[in-house]
Amino acid sequence: MLLRPQLPPAPSLSADVTSSSFATHRPVSACSCQHSAGPVMALRRSLPSVNTATVAAVLVGGVVLTALLTAVAVSAVSVAIAAVVLRSLLANQRHH
Repeated sequence: MLLRPQLPPAPSLSADVTSSSFATHRPVSACSCQHSAGPVMALRRSLPSVNTATVAAVLVGGVVLTALLTAVAVSAVSVAIAAVVLRSLLANQRHH
C-alpha cells in the first residue's frame, strides 16, 4: 500500500557467508519459448535514518510556526475587541 511501506525482513546471522541475500533473482518463465524474461525488479531499500539534528530542526520549526500563528490570532482578537469598544463608544456619543 502507498501509505504503509513494508520493510524487507532482516537477514539472519546464521546464513552462509558465501551466499548473498542481496542477489537479484530472475523469475522463472512459465513457458518454454526463447523470449527474454521481463525486467528485474529493484531491491526495496530501507527508509533513511533520521538523526537528532533533523528532529531538533523540525521541533524548533514547529515551535516557531506555532508561536507565529498564536501571535497572529492574539492580534486579530485584540483588533476585534478594540473595534467593538470603539463602536460602542461612538454609538454612545451619537445618542447623547
